[in-house]
This record gives sequence, structure tokens and C-alpha cells, in this order.
Amino acid sequence: SFYYCLVEELLSQDAASLERVVKEIVQVYQTALQNCDSVLENNVVLPADLAAAAGGPGGDTSPMALVSAFTALTMHKKVAELVTQSSNFLLPPASSPVAAETVRSNAPPPPVPPANGSNNNRLLQQFMANLAQQQQPQYKKRSGPALEKSTLLGLCMRVGIPTKNNSAFAPNTILRQSLSSVESSTSQQRQQLKLYQEACHQLLHNLIKAGATARSQVLEWFTDALLVNVGASATRPDPSKVSSTNLLLNMSAALLKLCEPFVMDPKKHKLIDAHFCSAPAVHKGIYATTGDDAVPRLGEEENDANAGPATVEYKPQNGFVSQLFFLTARAVHYGITSSLSQHETLLRHLSHLHWSITNRSGGNANNELQSDPHFAMYVSRQRSAEVALFQEDFVADHLRFLQLVAKVLVEMNDTSELQHMPEDFVSDVCHVITSIAKLKPKLLRGVDVGYSFKLVVKLLSPQYATMVRNYNLRAMLGDVLYEIFLPPDESRDRRETVPSTVYIDSRVGETFLLSDPGAQETLAPSLLLLYGEVEHTGYYDRMSHRAKISSLIKYLWESKEHRPAFRRITQNKDSFIKFANGIMNETNTLIATVMQKLPEIREAQSKMKNPQEWGALSEEQQKQISERLEENERDVKHSLPLCNKTLQMFGYLNTDEDIRNLFLLEELCSRLVTMLLHVMTKLVGAKGLELKVDNPEEYDFKPKVMLRDLCYIFGLFANAEVFQVECAKSGCDAELLRQALKTVKRLNLLQGEQLTAFESFPDLMVAASQRVAEDEVLLGDAPDEFLDEILSTFMKDPVILPSGHFVDRPTIAQHLLNDPTDPFNRQAMSIDDVKPATELKAKMDAWLAEKRASQMSDD
Repeated sequence: SFYYCLVEELLSQDAASLERVVKEIVQVYQTALQNCDSVLENNVVLPADLAAAAGGPGGDTSPMALVSAFTALTMHKKVAELVTQSSNFLLPPASSPVAAETVRSNAPPPPVPPANGSNNNRLLQQFMANLAQQQQPQYKKRSGPALEKSTLLGLCMRVGIPTKNNSAFAPNTILRQSLSSVESSTSQQRQQLKLYQEACHQLLHNLIKAGATARSQVLEWFTDALLVNVGASATRPDPSKVSSTNLLLNMSAALLKLCEPFVMDPKKHKLIDAHFCSAPAVHKGIYATTGDDAVPRLGEEENDANAGPATVEYKPQNGFVSQLFFLTARAVHYGITSSLSQHETLLRHLSHLHWSITNRSGGNANNELQSDPHFAMYVSRQRSAEVALFQEDFVADHLRFLQLVAKVLVEMNDTSELQHMPEDFVSDVCHVITSIAKLKPKLLRGVDVGYSFKLVVKLLSPQYATMVRNYNLRAMLGDVLYEIFLPPDESRDRRETVPSTVYIDSRVGETFLLSDPGAQETLAPSLLLLYGEVEHTGYYDRMSHRAKISSLIKYLWESKEHRPAFRRITQNKDSFIKFANGIMNETNTLIATVMQKLPEIREAQSKMKNPQEWGALSEEQQKQISERLEENERDVKHSLPLCNKTLQMFGYLNTDEDIRNLFLLEELCSRLVTMLLHVMTKLVGAKGLELKVDNPEEYDFKPKVMLRDLCYIFGLFANAEVFQVECAKSGCDAELLRQALKTVKRLNLLQGEQLTAFESFPDLMVAASQRVAEDEVLLGDAPDEFLDEILSTFMKDPVILPSGHFVDRPTIAQHLLNDPTDPFNRQAMSIDDVKPATELKAKMDAWLAEKRASQMSDD
């Protein structure tokens, strides 16, 4: 080309002049780009001389034209190399004095009123002066803001879709726009953004292809960009320290395009050397293991958080591929992962605001929503943010890359290597795929997520369970299985359906949950263990996680592929008892919450429906009742779905005789009976009417289904004598059971063998109550030394605690499930620390034999 020949001629005759010209051109474009903010700008207003120098064909000064023209300039390798050598291509080094210097924004401060001598005016002037000082943002010369305001690539990548001043979704018009109009604007803006990102990619491609020196400079820019944006993953990033969302998203989009050649070629996946993360000289602190910016590792003990793995020798087959892979993985964490978190927060605010406006406005909800400026502002920001965040190709590139991340982790069989991988790799794979599934599931169509499934199964399995010690991340693994891989008919509460191509393994035509050999071997026991582990997450989070895990367990239980794994669970008695204890603790808590809150909801609803009674209350009283109702409704809506699923889980698990026998163990049976009777009393007893609330389906309150499941469980245990006796000891009323039976028959809730089993239980209970009463008479005058020192009941298997006290073995076993201490001195202990009270047992047996012989003689 003429341009190529011109550059070659200059190089041969006057290389210094070429260097000077390139330097001046870079300065022109840098100045021009500083005036660009949005890809939607058609022509940026520039000084005449600058517009003439920097503009594209026909004087076009749009960001797209500027970057395209600059890209054309770098088509010659020597020019591209000179561009990367320009003074403002990189940030100042972290160790340089310049890096710590402060830059104050040039944004005009708010006007300060002139002084007129009055005290009020002087105070106002001082206030406005202070406000002006605060509103002029300042930042360090080595920081996220400096990256996008002073470096050439930063100026290119900061240009994106405006989130606060997007005229297509302006707050004053957004609520009046039709859906088709919104979709049309979104599509147009996405196309503009896509073209701009492709232009940026072409610029980077030219620079990297210019030679080793230029490529090294580009990679150093990306390294600096990641180092100065470590705060981007915070809940509320500090704008004086981190770059804009546009830059972070554009940066990850650019890196993903650079990764395409090896991401799309499986033969090149082996070129990725995982030792990059453990080589500080190479990653330069991006994957630091010490200090405030340390990146947590898989398998990292809490006390090892600042120790870090030993430095390893890094000898990659292809250093560029490995470096690019790990740079991109970090950019994804700061880009789409953080943006999705912030977007979900925005949607929660929007949802809560919608709820508040709707509830306070009565029948004028639509008018109130249309006129509320805050609601319009949130909707405007939502629509603007979704232009970039859910661009189809952008999402597809991320999902393909994250599948490669999952593949790399899955194929690491060496635990010593796996444990040095960043924990964020797993959380990013989980977070991005689940967020897309919940918000825009159609974008998953055609995406292969098989390695994500294998990674989740691997990290939940007993062999690798210690690799993920963060309970929130472990809970997220269960969420991935539920949101992505559980067929939609098994999770009716999904807002939209995940495409079947996602959760079905196309090679065998069956769901991954059923067809994967690793899942068949370990997933069932892993999920039972996970059910207990999520106890350590937040209160509401715990209930949400357990509801999802319950749905997964039910799906696996109903498949023949997983039944052998469930049978193996019963072989580990201690583990199963811990799971059973956890599920009963959860159920008791849920039931207590629901049974307390539903009557309160009913009472509040009754007051609000009665205009005379409601009008007689003061505004403050109405506010208190409304706020209490909101709190109660939130608690019930979180508790009831899990409560329903837990009762169902009790039912189907106990159809297996081996599992049922474990629930009949002395340390579990009494707690099971207490829980079941509590629910039965509330549903069928005299207070059952208090549970009848308006619109029960809104709370997922299904009393008929709950009663059916409850009676089904009673029927499963009806013939077990130990269960009958425990019910009798707990004061179970046979009339209550008969009343429940009458309701079950009237509503046709049970049929066949299920009905027959429950039908027999009231009479069996009467007989058991008689036996218990006879035993109480027999044991009524038992010496105090034969009584459990905690429950004051006659002991069957007395043991001595380390503190020297005597209790029944089932009593201490049940206590230790929830509190691993001696109940008398609070010292740590386990069941292995108790000793059989053999002498006392012999003495009790002799006394009991004598009592029974005396009773028989009297009879």
C-alpha cells in the first residue's frame, strides 16, 4: 500500500522523523479520545485543527472513527511498535514517585454564591466551597481512573454504553416506551458496541503482531490494568481507585478475542501451564498470595491465608498462551462477574421499590409507578446496563472461556497443583453461568457446559471436598446443579426455562445428573453432606440453598442410576445421623417460624380488610402493622418452600427400610416424633383455623399437601414399636390422629396401602399408650440413682460422662449432635469419651426384675 511504502521510505531515510511524527499523531488521538465517552456519539466536538488531524473519512470524529483510523495507522509493524513506546502508553511504575502523585479532575465545580456580608451567606459560601472541593474527584497517577484517562488503550476501552445518561432509556420516557421500542433501541446499541469492541480488538491485534517488544508492552498494560483494579470486585467499588465498568467489560471482551485461537482449538489447551499462578516473577502480583490483595486459593487453610504456596519453576511450552489465559481469567473476575453482582443488586432494589410503591398505592399502583422518579431512574439504569452485559456474542465468549477454565481444573488430578488454583476460578464459573440462567437463560442455548458440571461434581466429591473450604462457595456449587442441570419440571419456581440443550448430555440423550458416571458414584452422599454444610451461610441464604438441594436429592432419589449411592449412605451410620439431625433441626426451626408467623399475618390481614378498624388506628400504628406484616411475609415466603420440600424428603427417603431403621435409632426417633406431632397439632388441632391466611399460594402455603405428606410419614413408621412408644411418651392424642384420618379420607389425600398404613396407627397408638402407662406405674418409685440426670427418666443404657455424671446413652448422643461438650462442665467431649456404667446397669436390671416378678405375683 502507499502507506506501507511511505513508512518504509521514512525508515530508510529519516527514522528519527518517523518516530517524531508517530509521537505527535499519538498525542493527537489521545487528546481526541479524551473527549469521547460513549459509542453512541456520532461526532465528538473537537477543536478545528484537532478534528482535521484525528477525524476519519469525511471528518468523522465519532469514537468508532477515531479508533478505526488509529488502527489503520498501526497496520505497519514499526509504527505499531513506536506507538507502544510512547510516553503515555503505560502507567508509571508502582515504585516510582510519580505513581503516588494526585490528579484532580477538571470537572467544573458547582457555583459558589458571592459574599454579601451576612452570616447566612458566608455559611452558604463556605458550604458550597467545601462541596466544590468534594465533588472534584481526585485519583492517583497509578490507579484505575488514571488508566482510562491517561493511557492510550485505557482511553479507547473506557468508551461504552452510558448507564446514567442514555437518551434511548431516559428516566422521563422509559416507563412510557413499548417493549418493542426498548428492544429495538437495545439491539441498535448492542450492534454499535459490538462494532466498537471489534475495532479495539483489531487495534490490539496490530500492536501484538508488531513484534516481541510491542507485545510485551501490551501485556504489561493489561497487567497494570488488573493490578490497579483489585477493588473492582468489591460490593461498592471506589471510583477514585478503580476504572469504570465500561473499561472493565471492554478489557475482558478484548482479551477474550485474543484468546479465541487457543480457546477454540482443543489441541492447544495443553499449552496452559497452571504454574503461572505460583510464579510471582511472571504474574507480577495479579495472583498474589500475601498482603491485602492476596487471592484466596482452593484448599487453603484459614491460617495459611497469608502463607501462600511455595514458588515453583515456571517453564511453559508457550508462555504467551499461558499468560493470556490467566490475564483473561482475572479480567473476567473484575469484568462480567462483578458487573453481574452489581446488576443483581440493582434488580433487588428495583423489585423492592416496586413492591413498596404497589403496597402503599392500593388501586392506583400503575399510576404511582409511572410517576415515581426513583423507579424510573432504576429502570433506566437497568435497561442501559443490560445493553453491554447481555450482548449475545459477549456472553457466548465468556461462557466458552469459563468452560475452558472448568476443563483445566477438572483435568488436574494432582491435588497439590489444584489446591494452588485461585478460588475465584470456581466462583466465576458458578456465578456467571447461574446468573445468566436466572436473568437471560436463552443466551445459554447451544452452549456446552459439560465441564462446569464435571467441576461441580468433582469439588463436591469426598476426594476433593477439602478443596473448597468456603461454605458460601460450596453452597454455590449446589446452586449451579439446581439452576442449570435440574430439568425445569423439577424446579417449578424458575422464572424462565433453561434450554434443554444445556442440561442434557447430547452424546447419550440423558441429563448430566443421571448419565455422568462421577455423579452416579458420589453426588447423592455429597448433596446430603452439603445440606448440613450450608448451615454456615446466612439465615435466608441457608433456606434457599437447602430448598434447592432438597429438589436435587428428590430428583436423584427417583432415578435408578443413583439408588446404589443412596444405599451406601446407610453404611456410614455416623454421617447419616449428622445429616438426619441437621434436617430435623432445620425442619423444627422452619415449622416454628411458619406456625408463629401465619397467625400474625392472618391477624394483620383481618385488620387491614376492615375499613372501620383500620381507620381507627393512628398512622404510626398502621405503619408498625404494615412493617411487621412485611417482615412476617418475608420470613414465611423463605421458610415454607423449604418446609414443604423437607417433609417430602422425609417421606421418600423413609420408603427405604435401611434409612427408616436409622431414623428409629434412639438418638433420632424421639426428635422425629416431636417434630411430626408439632406439625400435626398445628394443622389439625383447634388452632388450625389461625393458619388460614388470604392468598396462601403467595406464601407457598399448601396445608392439604402438608397434611398428606405428614400422614404418609406416620404411615411409614406406623408398625415400628419404638415409634409407637415414642409417640405415646410424647403425649400423642389418638383423637387428633383420627381427626387427621377423617380429613385425609374426606379430601382423598391418601389411597391404597398409604391410607391403610395410616388408618391403623390410631389404634396402635392406644395400645402403645397403655404399655407406656403400665411402665410408668412399674417405674414410678425407681431410686433417683436410676434416673437420667438430665431428663429424670429411667435409664435403659446408663453411661458415665467425663464429669462423673450418669445419663442414658441416647440422651448424651442426641446432645452431642448439636453441642460437642459435656453438659455439666462444658468441656469438649465426644461419644467416645463416655463409659458404660456396668455396675449401675446390673443393679438396675436386678431391681427391675424384682419389680416385674412382684407385679406378676400380684396379678
